[in-house]
Amino acid sequence: MSGGVRIALVLPDLLGTYGDRGNVLVLERRLHWRGIPSETVTVLSSSESVPESCDLYLLGGGEDVAQTAAMRVLSRSPGLQRAAGRGVPVLGICGGLQVLGAEFVTGDGARHAGLGLVDAVTEPAADRAIGEVTAECLLAGVGMLTGFENHLGRTRLGPGAMPLGRVTRGIGNGPGRAEGAVHGHVVCTYLHGPVLARNPALADLLLEWAVGAPLQPIAEPAELAALRMERTRVRARNPK
Repeated sequence: MSGGVRIALVLPDLLGTYGDRGNVLVLERRLHWRGIPSETVTVLSSSESVPESCDLYLLGGGEDVAQTAAMRVLSRSPGLQRAAGRGVPVLGICGGLQVLGAEFVTGDGARHAGLGLVDAVTEPAADRAIGEVTAECLLAGVGMLTGFENHLGRTRLGPGAMPLGRVTRGIGNGPGRAEGAVHGHVVCTYLHGPVLARNPALADLLLEWAVGAPLQPIAEPAELAALRMERTRVRARNPK
């Protein structure tokens, strides 16, 4: 891309638990390694508008109060929704997943409309899902996903969404072994870590969607080689 890739970090002051803002650092670095310039646009809750001209949007996790506050901001300034409607990739983590869905229920029992970018409804469970997760990603070329989950919500997908992956360890969305949700180029997951640091193939897939072309491969740093070995060990401990 001649003008570089514009990445929108959406409401990190509301949606950014467990280091989720680290996902933007991963994307910046993987573009830099390929000689592709990037610009990160940080959209705070005090911003007057959410730009619709970015090439990729990131939302992190947050608790009930943060999610409802995020909905107020995003509802009055629908730049993200307009961009997603054009096929621009969006990544939502945990609370971001719930905000991008059709509806979510907070701990007080109140129902809130989501942005409706994925066909998903989230309700609170009796117990929190906490711990490491592994899941076989259903997006071609990504392979096994790993991450850390800490959430009370249980998410039910409708016919308009497919799971991001199938859980082999952990809870994910809840009963049924689904993890996350995908609709077009909108990708949602409960995985922290940050998820793109632990799953570079997913990061590269989002970047390919953003630039509209395949990316050149990059040399695998020693840390990623070690991660690949750990994935092999995890798969051996958790056979299908």
